[in-house]
Amino acid sequence: MVRVAVIGATGYTALELLKLLARHESATVTVVTSRQYEGVPLHTVHPALESLYDLKFSAADVANISNNADVVFCCLPHAASAEFICQFDDSVKIVDLSADYRLNDVETYESLYKTRHPQPELVGQTAYGLPEWFASEISQSRLVANPGCFPTTAILALAPLIKNQIIDTTSIVVDSKTGLSGAGRTEKLAFHFPECNESMWAYGVGSHRHGPEMEQIIQRATGVQPQITFVPHIIPVTRGILSTIYVHPTAGNSVDSINAAWREIYDSQPFVRFPEQSPQLKNVAHTNFCDLWCQPAGEHIVLVSAIDNLIKGASGAAVQNFNLMIGCDQRHALC
Repeated sequence: MVRVAVIGATGYTALELLKLLARHESATVTVVTSRQYEGVPLHTVHPALESLYDLKFSAADVANISNNADVVFCCLPHAASAEFICQFDDSVKIVDLSADYRLNDVETYESLYKTRHPQPELVGQTAYGLPEWFASEISQSRLVANPGCFPTTAILALAPLIKNQIIDTTSIVVDSKTGLSGAGRTEKLAFHFPECNESMWAYGVGSHRHGPEMEQIIQRATGVQPQITFVPHIIPVTRGILSTIYVHPTAGNSVDSINAAWREIYDSQPFVRFPEQSPQLKNVAHTNFCDLWCQPAGEHIVLVSAIDNLIKGASGAAVQNFNLMIGCDQRHALC
């Protein structure tokens, strides 16, 4: 059994992660940490986990965690995560669910997150945790950067098409709708039910942190950095992301070219599907699947990519990466 610690274990992603690990035949959770709830039973904060774990929250002590865990899932906020991770030696493997190690360069990170990076030498050198593209790197890595939820939808849809020169890379629009759980568990007025019910709004237009992540990781996967206009929206559902992506095909290419490119890359991947009709959030909710579909629309082709933001967009991807890091089948605890 691989001993596992979950750091910052009170949020939605940690809850989903612990649900998945409870049924993982090769993992045993030995440490869960929380600064606010130290000494409190895990099920007090997460009632859904009652009877699944007999654990109490502890302080995030590096020495204790290193002595009692082989793999650490770090669910701390951006910037705080790297400050904590840099204290571990090479004996512990880590899946980081923050953005601290995702990007290609320190300058972009510090500009977006308004803080200095404590391990700048690792930025751009850390395996990006999207197994459909980087499985060999993930399986050999001690530290893996779990992907952002919006970038997961965009990269999976776009990377095969850019790699095969099927679309124009200078005029891509990614229009994404996300559920409220993406804002986290901390109370915020904008996400209070009366504020968001029967409403919808765009946010972070032209400035959302996930835009550069999409462009940089597609470049890492394909050698080409696209120009993406990314616009995220909040919709009044709990979970899920549906990205509608507008692309121009290059000369001689069509929907058939796109479907062929997707299948060439993803037919061997267990968590990418191709529904016959436009994807719906209810069909990916509580799963680790990404559903891809496309349709011509005038001079454009519309791509639709749907995931559960808490599973394939966070905790499910983390377990998928964990499986590769410990030599398990990617599907363990996810199917």
